[in-house]
Order: sequence, then C-alpha cells, then structure tokens
Amino acid sequence: MTVPLPIVNPLLNQSGVAHGFFTRQGGVSRGLYATLNCGPGSSDDPTAVEANRRRVVERLLGSPSPLATLYQVHGRTVVTVTEPFPAGHRPQADALVTRTPGVVIGVLTADCTPVLFSDPAAGVIGAAHAGWKGALLGVIEATIEAMEAMGATREHICAAVGPTIAQASYEVDEGFRARFVEADPWYERFFIPGRPGHTQFDLPAFVEHRLRAAKVGFIENLGLDTYADETRFFSYRRATHRREPDYGRQISAIALKSLS
Repeated sequence: MTVPLPIVNPLLNQSGVAHGFFTRQGGVSRGLYATLNCGPGSSDDPTAVEANRRRVVERLLGSPSPLATLYQVHGRTVVTVTEPFPAGHRPQADALVTRTPGVVIGVLTADCTPVLFSDPAAGVIGAAHAGWKGALLGVIEATIEAMEAMGATREHICAAVGPTIAQASYEVDEGFRARFVEADPWYERFFIPGRPGHTQFDLPAFVEHRLRAAKVGFIENLGLDTYADETRFFSYRRATHRREPDYGRQISAIALKSLS
C-alpha cells in the first residue's frame, strides 16, 4: 500500500505541531482523481475520498483523529474550531484556527494558495485557503486576527505558503488586472505582460505581500507550481485547459499533537 508523503516546511517543524502540504500521491482514488483526492466537493467516489482523508490524518498524527475542513467559498470568513465538527459538517468559510490538540484542520486547493500558520508559544494554529479573491478580500488578515483572539501574537506567528499556481502558469485578462489596480495601484507590480490583452499574475507573491504587510513574524514559500507539476499536484486550470469534467483537490493540514 502506498502512503501519503507530505511536503513539510522547516518553518513549521515545531515541537507539538504536525503539518503537511500533501500532494496527489499516496491515495486510493482513480482516473482523474488519482490518487490522494481529499475533496468531498468533487465527483469522486465518496468512499475513496474518505479513505484518503483518513490516510492524511493517520500520516500526521499516527492514529485516527478528527479532520475539520470547509465548504470553501473564496471569501474571508474564518471558523474557530474548539471541538471536532459533526460528521459531514463543512461550514462555508475559507480558513480555520484552533488551539485544540488532536484535531486536524485543513484546506483544499487545486491552484489556489494554501497557507498554514502556527504560533508555537501560544499553541495556536491556522489554515487558510487564499485564492485571488480571498486574498484580495483579506482572508490572510482575518486568519491572523482570529489567531490573536485565541492568544497568538502576530510577531510570533510562522506562516508557510504551500503549492500554488505560479506566475508563469497564471494568465489573466485585463479586467482581472484592473480589479487589483483599482483596489491599490501598488498591486500593478504583481503582473507582467503576457500575450496581447493578457498579463501573468503572481498569486504567491501577492499572498506573501499580504503576510508581510500584516507583520507576521516569519514567512516561507515552498515555491511549487501546481499547474506545471502534474505528477505531484491537481490543478483546476490544467483540467479546464484540457476540458476535463472534474479535478481532484490536495489537502494542506496542520494539527497540535495531544499531550497524552
């Protein structure tokens, strides 16, 4: 049996914290979803998705544990997790924070940017799904504020940016660029010229900028392109370009280890 092999960021290799940016490898799904599809919102076999999610949790914590994920809506709402979600419950939101040991929190992506957060001194962690819309609306800042409400200090927060679509793979039209520049002319720097009528957007750099502007203490970016690396990652845009009917979702997850 293959097992999930998550990508870890040294910044989050902290005592009492388990995390992983999981790839599409190490699961039981087939076809378009091969193999570690963790997205309940896909049209994959639900039993395969559940089996994959169990593998993720056991890889992180070594035993069956609750996993909290969301019905992601590309906004800035954050859910504070104080106990495991009821079976099948996925609140409409785009980030989670907790200080409850033994509960895995995670976000699903297939080009959008996953960000995992930890304040090891306060024992508070977070996970955010930051697509272009959520990042522009402020999901990064909202996650940090929710962590602070649980006792975190932003100067102590470590933020790791996971696999996401890179600028070379992210062509957008002028209307997209105009939306950012209208919000702040300074955002022009996240676009470079592309083919006529189009530009290339640097989503991970924009997410990093929002993290720096929020004054979190430590930031690292894995620098991995989901679109270009088909062996390791699902990609919504790649599936769209190929006119495939659906796509898998990889999970980025973090947990506080139980003391017992």
